[in-house]
Amino acid sequence: MRRIAGAIVAVLIVGTIAAWWVTRPGLVAAPVLPDHEPNAAAGEQVFWAGGCASCHATPVNGERAEGNFKLVLGGGVELDTPYGIFRVPNISPHESDGIGAWSMLEFVSAMQRGVAPDGRPYYPSFPYTSYAKMAVEDVMDLKAYLDTLRAVPGRVADHSLSFPWSIRRGINGWQQRYLNSAPVSELESMTTEVARGRALVEGAGHCGECHTPRDWFGGLDTKRWLGGAPNPEGRGQIPDITRSGKNTAEWSASDIRYYLESGFTPDFDTVGGSMVVVQENLAMLPKSDLEAIAAYLKAIPAARD
Repeated sequence: MRRIAGAIVAVLIVGTIAAWWVTRPGLVAAPVLPDHEPNAAAGEQVFWAGGCASCHATPVNGERAEGNFKLVLGGGVELDTPYGIFRVPNISPHESDGIGAWSMLEFVSAMQRGVAPDGRPYYPSFPYTSYAKMAVEDVMDLKAYLDTLRAVPGRVADHSLSFPWSIRRGINGWQQRYLNSAPVSELESMTTEVARGRALVEGAGHCGECHTPRDWFGGLDTKRWLGGAPNPEGRGQIPDITRSGKNTAEWSASDIRYYLESGFTPDFDTVGGSMVVVQENLAMLPKSDLEAIAAYLKAIPAARD
């Protein structure tokens, strides 16, 4: 019995050391910034494609922000999940309470590597695994646009997570498994329009974060890309938006574009649920981008046979 107990203790010690090593900070390489002059006007389009206001705009009287209040990025939205409550931070250009003091490299590292300026890993409630697929130039443009907005004072409280999710160090190991800048879809026929749609859907638009099911560790199951998933808000199902989807299988590319532009389905129903704010943001994009998103969704394979 002593030998068995000793062996168990030894295994636990070795396992703890291995886990500590695998989850050590600094495993994710820092990005390399290209020679690019950031463009705030282009960054505004990235802002709407990414739906930044949907999470980071400060609620007004307990309700989601509307109109110009969408540009007041003081954070404060609470995401109630099975892991606990995630609180969305202030990303306004406030020097101390927001991200105004961040360098461009720190901003790109946060967006595409999930690493805070102090080296801590971000929880993937911030969808940086999707933003990792964006062009670095687009991320730099986004920072230029955010810097033009109002600086909002006030820090948001930290997350309230249950054990073991409260151990942030574990995210270092999670990033090793799921952080990948390669595109999800490799299509035989890749037109310029479809390529643009892929960049928007897989990158800035982070559509897969809701429309793709997740595995046991919370990473996206890309083998069922955009095939529908449980609603992260806990009510109902997010639909399959590939060619095997109940509705989108019958929609033409122009139907999809019109839905994103207007909020109306081909049978004159209206967008509902959490998709309302997504559609409102996407409607701010040029018509050509909406057509590119539609072309991509019609080009990818069906999620179910």
